[in-house]
Amino acid sequence: MKPLCIAALAALFAPLAAGAADFDKAFSDSTLRIDYMLSGKPGDVNIGLRHMHKWASWGGRKGHLKEAPYTGNGDITVTSLQGDTLYRNSFSTLFNEWLDLGDTTPSTCQLPLLVPYPKEKVVVTTRLLDKYHKVVAEATHTVDPADILIRNNQAPLLPHKYIRKGADAGTHVGIAFMGEGYRQEDMGQFYIDAEQAVDAILSHEPFKELQERIDFIAIETPSKDQGVSVPKKNEWKDTSFKSHYSTFYSDRYLTSPEVFAMYDALRGIPAQHIIVLVNTEEYGGGGIYNAYTLTSARHATARPVVVHEFGHSFGGLTDEYFYEEEVMSDTYPTSVEPWEPNITTLVDFDSKWKDMIPAGTPMPTDPKDAEKYPVGLYEGGGYSFHGVYRPADNCRMRINEIDAFCPVCQAALKRIILFYTED
Repeated sequence: MKPLCIAALAALFAPLAAGAADFDKAFSDSTLRIDYMLSGKPGDVNIGLRHMHKWASWGGRKGHLKEAPYTGNGDITVTSLQGDTLYRNSFSTLFNEWLDLGDTTPSTCQLPLLVPYPKEKVVVTTRLLDKYHKVVAEATHTVDPADILIRNNQAPLLPHKYIRKGADAGTHVGIAFMGEGYRQEDMGQFYIDAEQAVDAILSHEPFKELQERIDFIAIETPSKDQGVSVPKKNEWKDTSFKSHYSTFYSDRYLTSPEVFAMYDALRGIPAQHIIVLVNTEEYGGGGIYNAYTLTSARHATARPVVVHEFGHSFGGLTDEYFYEEEVMSDTYPTSVEPWEPNITTLVDFDSKWKDMIPAGTPMPTDPKDAEKYPVGLYEGGGYSFHGVYRPADNCRMRINEIDAFCPVCQAALKRIILFYTED
C-alpha cells in the first residue's frame, strides 16, 4: 500500500465493512506474538521462526484490519486458509539499515511482531523489503491457535502504571514507556522522566488535539547497572536491553540488540508502541517504525529528541535533514517514491502533500521564502542534498530548535492516530 495523499483522508476513514465485527469473527481478545530471527547478508537474507507466544489481551486496533498504515521496510499478513486477508501491518528494522550499508559479514537481528490471536488456523506471511520496495526475504507458515508449543505465560505482569489515560470511549493507542539503565532504586526518577516525556509529546500537535485517544503507560524494567553503554568511552553497562550508542559507528545513534526483551516487558499490557527512556546525559537516540524509540532521558535536549524519535517509530516519519557532502545520498533512490509521508523524490508526488501546497507556490521552493510558504517543495531531505524534497524548510523532523511538526507531518500523524482508533 503506497502512502496516502491528504485528499484521501476522508475516504480512508469512511465506515468500512471490516471493523469490530470482523475482528470478533476472526480473532479473540488476545495477542499472538511471533518471534523471528533475521539473518544473512545483502543478497542472502533469511527470516526464521523462533517462538510464538499467547498474551491475555489485544492492545492493538480493531478497525482497518486489512490495511497497513504505510509500506514500511517489511510487512506481516494474516490470511485464512482460503486466502482471505484478515490482518496486515508494516514495520521497519535495524536489519534493513544494516543491509543498506552493504556489509558482507553475515549478521542477525531480532524481530518480534504482534497480531491478533486467531480463532481458526491461519497463514502468516512476513516479508522484508529493500529501499526499492522489492522483496528480499519472505517466510510463510501456518498457525494453529491450539498449537501446544505456543507459549502461554501466565506470570504476573511487570509493575506498571498509567502516566495518562485517554478519556474517549473505544480503542486507544497504547504507548508504553520502559526504562534502560534505571536501577530498582531509580524507579522514582524513571517515572518523573516518563511524565516529562509525555508532557513533551502532548505539547505537539496533533497529539495534543487527540490526546483523549492515547494511553501512556510506564513499565518498570530495572537494570543491574545505572546508565548505558557508550562504546566511544569504552563504557559497557549491564542493562535490561543491552542498548548502546555508536550503532553503525555513528556516535549518537542509540539502539538495542535485545528487542525480544522489550516485548517480554510489554506482555499483557494494552500497548503496542514502545519508548525506552535511557538514564544517561549522553546526547542521542533512535527510532524505528513500528519497533521502538530509544532516547536519552537526561540530556538537555531530551524533550525535543524524544518527540523526534517518536515521529520515526510511531508516525513513520523520516529525517528531513541532509548532508551537503552527499555522504548518504543513496539512502533514498531517486527512481522510486519513498514510502515515508514527509519526503518525496517526485516519482509519485501526487500521493504525498502536493494537494496541500497553495497555488502559486514556486516549486522547488526557496528556503529564503520559508515564512511566505509554510508548505512547499524544499530540496534536501532524507540525508540527501539533491533529488529528495521535504515539505517545509524546518520541522521537528529536521532540527531540535523547531518546537512543532510541520503541517504535513502533523497531517500524517493525525492519520495514524485515527487509523489506530477508528473502525
